[in-house]
Order: sequence, then structure tokens, then C-alpha cells
Amino acid sequence: MGNAESMESQLAVIRSRAAPVRLPMPDPAELEERFSIALNSMNLPPDKVRLLRCYDNEKKWELICDQERFQKLRGFLDPAVTRKKFRRRVQESTQTLRELEISLRTNHIGWVREFLNEENQGLDVLVEYLSFAQYAVTFDGEQSEAGGESSSIDSPWSRSIEDLHGDCSLPSPSSSVPRASRHSISSTLVTRSNTLPSRRTLKNSRLVCKKDDVHVCIMCLRAIMNYQYGFNMVMSHPHAVNEIALSLNNRNARTKALVLELLAAVCLVRGGHEIILSAFDNFKTVCSETMRFEKLMEHFKNEDDNIDFMVACMQFINIVVHSVEDMNFRVHLQYDFTKLNLDEHLERLKHTESDRLQVQIQAYLDNVFDVGTLLEDAETKTAALERVEELEENLMSERLLDVENEAMLKIVELEKQLMQTNKELDQLRDVYASANSQVHTLRRMVREKDQTIRRQSRLERQAHEAQAGPAPQPQRGEGDGGVAESASPSPPPSLMFSSSSVVSNGPYPAPPPPAPPPPPPPPPPPPAGPVSSPLPPCPCPPLLPLWPRPSPARGAVKIKKPIQTKFRMPVLNWVALKPSQINGTVFNDIDDETILQELDVEQFEELFKTKAQGPAVDVTLSRQKAPQKTPSRVSLLEANRAKNLAITLRKAGQGSEVICRAIQTFDLRAVRVDFVECLMRFLPTEAEVKLLRQYERDRKPLEALSDEDRFMMQFSRIERLNQRMSIITFMGNFTDNLQMLTPQLHAIIAASVSIKSSQKLKKILEIILALGNYMNSSKRGAVYGFKLQSLDLLLETKSTDRKQTLLHYIANVVREKYPAVALFYNELHYVDKAAAVSLENVLQDVKELQRGMELTWREFSVQHNATLKDFISRNESRLSKLQEDARIAQDAFDEVVKFFGESAKTTPPSVFFPVFVRFIKAYRLAEEENEQRRRQEQMLLEKLEQEEQDQEETKSPSHRGKRQQQELITELRRRQGKDSRHVYEGKDGAIEDIITVLKTVPFTARSAKRSSRFFCDPAHSEEHY
Repeated sequence: MGNAESMESQLAVIRSRAAPVRLPMPDPAELEERFSIALNSMNLPPDKVRLLRCYDNEKKWELICDQERFQKLRGFLDPAVTRKKFRRRVQESTQTLRELEISLRTNHIGWVREFLNEENQGLDVLVEYLSFAQYAVTFDGEQSEAGGESSSIDSPWSRSIEDLHGDCSLPSPSSSVPRASRHSISSTLVTRSNTLPSRRTLKNSRLVCKKDDVHVCIMCLRAIMNYQYGFNMVMSHPHAVNEIALSLNNRNARTKALVLELLAAVCLVRGGHEIILSAFDNFKTVCSETMRFEKLMEHFKNEDDNIDFMVACMQFINIVVHSVEDMNFRVHLQYDFTKLNLDEHLERLKHTESDRLQVQIQAYLDNVFDVGTLLEDAETKTAALERVEELEENLMSERLLDVENEAMLKIVELEKQLMQTNKELDQLRDVYASANSQVHTLRRMVREKDQTIRRQSRLERQAHEAQAGPAPQPQRGEGDGGVAESASPSPPPSLMFSSSSVVSNGPYPAPPPPAPPPPPPPPPPPPAGPVSSPLPPCPCPPLLPLWPRPSPARGAVKIKKPIQTKFRMPVLNWVALKPSQINGTVFNDIDDETILQELDVEQFEELFKTKAQGPAVDVTLSRQKAPQKTPSRVSLLEANRAKNLAITLRKAGQGSEVICRAIQTFDLRAVRVDFVECLMRFLPTEAEVKLLRQYERDRKPLEALSDEDRFMMQFSRIERLNQRMSIITFMGNFTDNLQMLTPQLHAIIAASVSIKSSQKLKKILEIILALGNYMNSSKRGAVYGFKLQSLDLLLETKSTDRKQTLLHYIANVVREKYPAVALFYNELHYVDKAAAVSLENVLQDVKELQRGMELTWREFSVQHNATLKDFISRNESRLSKLQEDARIAQDAFDEVVKFFGESAKTTPPSVFFPVFVRFIKAYRLAEEENEQRRRQEQMLLEKLEQEEQDQEETKSPSHRGKRQQQELITELRRRQGKDSRHVYEGKDGAIEDIITVLKTVPFTARSAKRSSRFFCDPAHSEEHY
């Protein structure tokens, strides 16, 4: 009976567990006799028999009790026993099953394994007994549905239960049939019988079904399924789950509730849902149902007096419908129960008094899929998402605009500080240069004075030596020496200075200056002494010639030599700058010849060589003046004017006195700015004023006038009406105008300074100049710079194969040779915003604001109004800052335009900045196209390499077979990945845990992955199943 070694190792645990009550151990002789009988009934091999005979008496007695209980269960299935004998056995069967259930539930897993092994086939016996116990219930149900017709002999009950009479009867308990001759339970249960079951079999089955044997059998199966090993055996058994499902035909509501709880728990186990649906398909066939779950719904509707069964039934329906992952299949199962009138029955049970049933009903309703509602929700969600996306985009645009304005303000402030610092630096450099020049001049003068003093002292020393010398010495020059001595015995210091200067040019020449050499020195004096030599007739030379000669003029440019190319190149039709226009521009410091030495010009010629090129067309930029809108003067009839005024006054919704008083006091809280602007069109003319005053002089009643006339009467009485209306309009629009003009000025400043200070952009222009000179030098000659409008022509110059333009080539050169300047456009800030600004209009608006502020000041000097005083004190500094920004913007733009060789008069911001916007856009597009071309070439290269590799592999059949095998394994893994859960995985006791939790928390389906609420608990995680 099983492996003796496993029994030996688990004996201590088996003894410690609770076991069913058994009789006291008999004396050893009787024990040995009964043990021999038990061994004979087990049909064991000799080696197992010898091993079991070595057991002690206590183990032998346990084995005898278990075997006798097992044989009793087999004896209950023997239809050959007499009626009286069978009744006596049935009275013992329930107790035997209860003891078996306790043993299965409490004994160690080793005992359960031994009960289920191939020698004992305990699961087959339980399923066989369960089928026999409910045999009569199934048969009686079919007979009642068939109406007693003879066609019942072909009823399909035999598909799931065994015909227990005739040749298909089970062996008696005392028989010892060899194992090979036993009938397999699977083959027995599927044998169809063409004859009616025997009367005795039906009577025995009806006798059994009145007892609790079916209920206890289900509990035994539940105890087996609580173990992983037993669960796998039950799930793999061909008829176990079918027989459990057929137990719903039992008349005991408690048994049906137990069955539904067990089936619901199996649904929540991996792979269990499909097995349960298959069992109910078998139930439909065996019980001749027209629709699946028909009998279940009949029990649910009819047995409304048993709350436990109704709760279990509602729980099972909820789980079997909503525990699938496929939403379409879930809706299909839901519709199956809808056709069985589940919805109507739940509507009747809405007001049930049972809280447990109400919870399960509500859980089902919460999980129900209403396809129509879901469709409406999907459409509504789509519209809502579009609206949300639109709102988010608007909100992000507003936030982005605010952030850009703040960043622009900071940049402008920094640029202002930078400009001021640069101006101060230039001033300091000028002061330093002037001081340095003066220092050099003073040092030179001091040095020359020192040299003169040394020469003078030397001459004096020589003169004293000459006077103190012997008499014969003067004979060498008597005449001269005498004249000198008699003429001036003591020359003045100035004369001595001059003579020393002249003499110094004789035997002691001065050192050469550091710059260009001076003219050649005069011939040496006669051999007489230096003092006796006559003074030269001319004065001493000035000091300035000692300085180096001036260098060539700064504006002079180096003459560029034409470049000889190997091939004829196309002409780049750019607009060149004259050499006289280069000074002070960005091209003044550009050396394009160095760029040509760094580039691969041979590749450049190969790409862009051409045979012929049409005549070059010089592209010139003509300034397009925006047409100025002339104010349209509309002359209206008096009737129409009164009608329009009435409409305007009705929009205001206020009386004439309130409006006129607000205008007199400049109260913008009483009247809106837009209303005041509308009233500006109705300022009374001189003719209307004369007419109204004449009406007053005639003392005609004012009540006879219309509302418009009375308003015009009061309106015309306001002093300085035109000035007041202009001031109140200016005050109301001041903040809006300030907020509109400030970002535009900041954009001009930021863009101008960033373009001028960008070293990367300067390098890009240097590369363009070098390539353009290389292409045009042989035909047009080299140029020193070009107009910015020439940047648009880079896309028109294409390579020989017409696949790329000159701009694409430049982008490649920058990427390969000068990667540091590839992102030059990141240095150009707010160029796109500056391109949309009309600086002329902005400056005009600033002047208008200044005139409005001056008008407000004049009105305040006439009438000290508190509103005007508060407005001036708050906004005068803001206007001053705006004017300063306007001045800086104008200066910055003029400088950057001049820096690029353009004229601010002919090149406004709306023309200057869009050039850079278009160039940046085209350059980035060229970068993307170059990158896309490189990816395509890389993909083509990889494809060619793969084809070569495939050709090599196809030559080897072993590689081809291995690859096909690998593809097959990958496909199988992909298919299995859709439901990779095993039938049962994890620890023992999981089924009991599921049933316990389902009684506590109702099942709640998820939208995408079936699970229940208790799966969130780590103790009951789904990974156990």
C-alpha cells in the first residue's frame, strides 16, 4: 500500500494529526489474521508485502482500519448485494465517508498521496461512488422531462455515469481481481448503454441519494483539491469536475451551495474557468438542457427560501461571467444569463432582506458591461479628450508666452548691462591708449634728454682737456681755434645744447630707432676737434621723425587672388559687398582662405561641378513699404448719427449725468474704455454746438428733445472736451499698450544683441563665404562679404546629381569639421518674435504714449485732479523705462544691421530678422534630411550584409533547419504567453483560502485583467495559482 519508505518517514506526523475514531486494537493473533486479509485484498507485489509485514502492531492496525473503510466504500457500489444487505451497508456508508473526509482533511499529504495513487485509485472510487449516488436523481429527472416515452432509452445519461448492472458491475469487495483486469473508471463512465438501467440499481441509488453521501463526497473531493497534488489530479480527471457539476441536481440545497462554492473557487484558479464551462456543457448534454445554465437558473428562481444557496448561486454567476479576461467573451456569457431572464429575477430580488444576497447582487451589477453605455461613454470621452487637449494646449501656450516674456525681460536687462559695460570698457580702452601713448612719448623725451645731457657733459670735458693741453696742439687748426676762442669764450647753454646735438651726429652717432631706419647720417667732420668745428647753418632736426612710420590705413583690405578650380563650378548668385563696405562689419575679421585650407575642396568640386550655367541673376532687395491706412472720413446724416449715438448709449446702460460726470472726473470705474472710444466718434461739431446753444437761447423746453439730443447738450458743455476724452482714453489703454509694446522692444533688443555677439553664426558665415568664393572666383572673382539676402540662394545651388543643395553640403561640413558650431541657432534668441515686429510702428506708438503723458500733465496743471495725480505718479516711471527700451532697441538694431553691411533705412526688422528665421529653418531641415539620408544608407548597407549572410547560411542545410526550429519555438512561446498560468501552482490550502475569502468579500472584476479584490492581499496573491 504505497511506498513503505515514505510511510516510515511520515509516521510521526500522521500520528500527531487527528484521525477518525477506530475500534481498539485486537489481540495479536486476530491482528495478524486481519492484516493478512487486508494484504490479500490490496494485491501488492511480494517485495511490498514483505516490507509491510515488518511493521509494528500499531502501524498494522492503522493500515487494517483504513483498508476496511476503503473496502466498505467499494462494497457500497456492488449492485449484486441483496436489498437488505445494501440497506445495512448504506447506514454505514455516510459514517465511512465522513471518516474519510476527516482523514483527507487532517492527515498528512503522504496519506493523501497514498490514497490517490495507482494502487488504491481513491479518486476513481470517489467519483464512481458520487456518480452512483446521484444516478437515480439524473435518471428520474430525464424520465420526468421525457414524459415517460420510450425514447428515454437513448438518453445521454450514460455519458457521465456508469451503467452499474450486467457486465459492467464493479467487483465485490472480497474479490481479488488482478490489477490488469480492472476496468478503468474513465472507460467505464463513458460507455453508452442501449438498455434501461436495472430496477435494483435505481432502487439502490434512490436509497443512497436520500442520505448525505453526495454532500460528504463533495466535501471529500474539496479536501483532496485543497492539496496541490490532489487538485492537479482532479483537474486532469476526465469526469471528476463533470460529476461535481452534476451534483447540482441533488435535492439538498446545502449540497448545491457547497458545489457552487467549490466551482466558483475553481473558476478563479488559472485554467479553471475553461474546465468549469466544459463541465456545464457536459451538464447541458446529460440533462438535456436547451441552453447552458438552464437548470442552475431554475434552481435559483425556485429555491428562494434558502438564502445560503441563493448567495452561493449569485456568487457563482458573478464569477463565471466576469472572471474572464476577454471582454467580448464576458459580454457573451453575460448575455447567456440575460436570455435566461436573470435581469428580471434580479429586479425582483432588489428588495431582499438578506444583506449577503444584496451584496452579491450588487457586485454582479457593478461588474455588468452595458455595451450601449460604454459606446456612449467612449464617444463622450473622445469629445472630452479633444476638448481637454485643446484647453491644455491653450493653457500651455499662455504659460509659454508668459515664461518667454519673463525670460526675454531678463535677457534684455542683461543685454543692457552688457552694452553699458562694453561702452565703459571701450572708454577705458581709449583712455588707456591715450595714456599709454603719452607715457611712451614722455619716456622717449626723457631718454633723449638724458642722452643730450651725457653728450653735453662729454663735450665740456673734451673742451677742458683741450684748454689744458700743450701749446703745439693748436697749430693743427690755428685759424679756426683762434676764432672760436676769441669769438665766444663762454657760449650760452642753448648754444652748447645745439652744438652738442650737431656734434653728436659726427663721431658719436645716435642709436637707430626701433621702427623704420632714419635717413643716412651727414658726412663726418674734419679731423679737428669737435669744439673747433663750425656750427651747421640749419637748426637741429625735429624729434617726430624718430617715431616709426605709420602703418597702412585700417580700412585697406588685402587683395584676394582668384582661385583656379579643376572643374567648372556653378555660380552662386549672391549680392556681394564692396571692399569699401567691409570696414566695421562682421566680414572684417573673417578669413575664408583658412577655411578653404581645412575643407576637402576636391569632394566639393566633385559634388557641384557643372558643364553650363545660365547667366547669373543678381537678386536685389526692394523695400516694400506697407500701405498706410488713411483714416476713412464718413459723412453721416444727422438722423443716422443720432441713431448710432442712441445705440451706443444703450450699450452703456447709464444716464447722461453719470457719463458726463465720469468724463469730467476721469473716473474709469464708472465708464469703460471701449465706451469712451465709441463716444470719441460722437464729439459735437461746431455746427451741432451752435445749434444746441441756439436752442438754449430760444429757451425752448429741454424735455421736448430726445434722449440723444439731451445727452449731446450736456456732453457739449464739458470744458476741454476733446482733451478730456483723449486723456481718459489714454489712461484706460495705457497699461494694455505698455504690455503690448514692451515684449516687442525686448524681442528686438534680445535678437539684435544675440545675432551680433554670436561667434558660431560668424563661423557659419565664414564657411559660406569660403565656399562661395571657391565657386565664383574663376568667373566673378573673390569677394570680401555678401548681403544677408544671399542666404536664401543656398537652397537654389544644387549638386551635380541634383540630390542635395549647397546648404546640405554646408550642414555636412559643419557636422564633420566644425561640430562645435552645429547648434549656432541656439545662440540666436527670439529671432522669430523680432521678425514679426514693426519697429517703426512701435516707436511711433511710444511717441504717442509720450504725447498722451504730456497732455495729461498739462491737464493736471490746469486742474489738480486726484485721479490724474495718481495715474502720473504710478505710470510716469514706467513710460520712462519704455522710452529707454525703445532707444536701446533702435540703437541695437542699427548696430546689428550695420554690422552685417546693411542699412537700417532700407532694411527694417520685418526684412532683416526673417532672413535668419528662414535660414535657421532651412538649415535644420537640411540637417534632418542629411540624417535621414545617412540612416537610409546605413539600412541599405545592413540589408546588403544580411543578404550576404543569408546566402551563406542557405548553403548550409544544418543552419537552415536550426533557424526554422528556433522560429517554431519562438511562435509557440508567443502563443503560450497569452495565458502562461498553469492549472495549479503554489502552496497547499489555496482552495480553502479562496472559498473563505469569497464568503467575506464579493468578487469584483477588473476592466483589463480578471482578478478579485482579495488578490490584492499578499497572503492570497494570484501568483499562488
